Amino acid sequence: MNLSGRVWGATGPEQEASYPCDRLVAAPAEGWTRALDVAAPAEHVFRWLRQLTLAPYSYDWIDFRGQRSPHTLVEGLPELAVGQPLLVFEIADFETGRHLTGVLPAQRAARHGQMAVSYTVRPLEGGGCRLVVKVVAEAKGALTHRLRRRLLAWGDLVMMRKQLLTFKKLAEQGGVA
Repeated sequence: MNLSGRVWGATGPEQEASYPCDRLVAAPAEGWTRALDVAAPAEHVFRWLRQLTLAPYSYDWIDFRGQRSPHTLVEGLPELAVGQPLLVFEIADFETGRHLTGVLPAQRAARHGQMAVSYTVRPLEGGGCRLVVKVVAEAKGALTHRLRRRLLAWGDLVMMRKQLLTFKKLAEQGGVA
């Protein structure tokens, strides 16, 4: 059992792998990795990930002020673009069907330290896909900043676990709540 809040569901190789977000935060940095299998094609799961530009898909009463994240695929979403909002991040990089990567905007980074995230999907042999998310955060700073990051890792674990399980359920059901 991981008591740091840094890992949920990720294998050792997934924790050690390189992700697009890694290059967006200067060293020293620490990473948090969350992962699960989804019994749906990677392209379909990525389509759900695109909806992170609309809603958080975690605990809506906390993250979305009580509004409900869409439980069907929304048609007509704008094309992905660098700088587009992605939760509290801005899209920094993406590869359709493979990853969606965001970085904290400068104003938030100045207040909280630099952070970046990559949502990745990878097809599995035999069907379905692996959804792996890595969050990377600056690891420097005063003791209060390090303590805040530790609490953030636990808060992120709770919220992202819910988010990933929601995506799994929606993608496996074909988008019906």
